[in-house]
Amino acid sequence: MHRITMIRPDDWHLHLRDGEHMRAVLPDTAKRFARAMVMPNLSRPVTTTEAALAYRERIVSALPPGLAFQPLMTLYLTDNTTADEIRRARQSGMIHAVKYYPAGATTNSDSGVTALVKCETALAAMEECGLPLLVHGEVTFPEVDIFDREKIFIDRMLLPVLQKFPRLRVVFEHITTRDAVRFVMATPARVAATITAHHLLLNRNAMFIGGMRPHHYCMPILKREEDRQALIQAALSGNPKFFLGTDSAPHARGAKEAACGCAGVYTSHAGIELYAEIFGSRDALDKLEGFASLHGPAFYGLPRNQDTITLVKETWDVPKEVPFHEETLVPFRAGGTVGWRLL
Repeated sequence: MHRITMIRPDDWHLHLRDGEHMRAVLPDTAKRFARAMVMPNLSRPVTTTEAALAYRERIVSALPPGLAFQPLMTLYLTDNTTADEIRRARQSGMIHAVKYYPAGATTNSDSGVTALVKCETALAAMEECGLPLLVHGEVTFPEVDIFDREKIFIDRMLLPVLQKFPRLRVVFEHITTRDAVRFVMATPARVAATITAHHLLLNRNAMFIGGMRPHHYCMPILKREEDRQALIQAALSGNPKFFLGTDSAPHARGAKEAACGCAGVYTSHAGIELYAEIFGSRDALDKLEGFASLHGPAFYGLPRNQDTITLVKETWDVPKEVPFHEETLVPFRAGGTVGWRLL
């Protein structure tokens, strides 16, 4: 198959930043996706309904003319998030989930949760009003190996939460391991997961081939080849518990190529095309529409998009860097090629 037309997809995990940096990257997403779940970990985290709605207005006002795109907003969960704030978020109609970051786990997560037990009032309110919890599924205990953080999180954090709140809907974001795949498949329908293109395309060797590769450094970190294969099988399975979330994370080149470089891979410039590569290479393009366009809306109780996109099997060159306000960023596959093109 060299051409595919499908319902326009959605990105269920996206970092847009703010201000002029947001304006620089927003068109890449808006050209490809009808909606995106926008992460709240700005330098000043989006912890209130008022802040989330204001952020949404900034995104909408930054859209280039002619692009139809809907940002779906999230709240940043903290130790102090109240039940009233959760209810305000739900009543707004614009906030679709609450994001859990373990304190210190990734970019702008210093205000994250120190212990989930401190959030039980908020979690109870989320369960009551049907607002999903999105989890960055890692522990940050210093004694835990960085490649084992996800597995330990399942056992010590996620299972107790699911048991204590039996109606809470949860999305296990950007899963990276065979353990996470098995866990999601074994849980009830109220638990789902997003999978990134870079975790489907790379294993941890990619960070070290020919030297340190900072633009392949992300959190959760890339894992073993057996984990990558498990993610591919999950994405291609047709199981509605798995859907697309790029976790595209723009950082200036200097912030990545630094003594303490930032975590994140920028993939929005080829946000759907990279998935087409993966599905096409496994003769599974017939499963792409479900993964990219159907499973996510079904989980969140939102309508399917009405318009379509067309992808063609055609190679194009990825620039070595792209403008990022007064700086530049290095996109995924910089200086290389992508094998599918969006018409």
